[in-house]
Amino acid sequence: MSDIQSLVSQQLEALLENENNTVSNLSNAAALIFQNYENINWAGFYIYNTETQVLDLGPFQGKVACMHIQPGTGVVGAAFAHKKSMMVPNVHEFTGHIACDADSNAELVIPIYKNERVYGVIDIDSPELDRFTEIDKNEVEELAQVLAQHI
Repeated sequence: MSDIQSLVSQQLEALLENENNTVSNLSNAAALIFQNYENINWAGFYIYNTETQVLDLGPFQGKVACMHIQPGTGVVGAAFAHKKSMMVPNVHEFTGHIACDADSNAELVIPIYKNERVYGVIDIDSPELDRFTEIDKNEVEELAQVLAQHI
C-alpha cells in the first residue's frame, strides 16, 4: 500500500475495523465506492466460487446485474483469469464484453487477493466513456488490499 493512503481507503479501513462478516463488509464497501466516485452507475463484487468455478455476483450498488460470469469472459472474467487490473475506456470495443447494463460505457475491474489467490474482483461501471484514470485504478487497488484483510 502506498505511503499516502487515499481518503476512501482510510474510510473503508475505519468502517471495517473489528468487523468480520464478509457479506456485511462487501456490502458496505460497495456502498462506499458508489457514494465516493462520481459518474458511476454500478459498483460491486464478483466472488469466485471454487465449487462451480465461476464468478458469482456479490454485494453491489446499481441496477440488476449478471448473476454468474465465467473466468476469461468479459472484462470481469478477463481481469480474474489474467490476475490483473483492467481499465476499459470503451466497453463496446472490448471483445467479449458482457452487457449487463446497456448504460455502461467504461469499466474498471480490480482483483482482490486473499491467501495469494484471486478471491474475486471489484467491478465499477460508468455511463461516461473513458471515465476511469490511473488515480482511480490505484485507489481501488488500495481498497482491494484493505478489503482483503476483512473478508
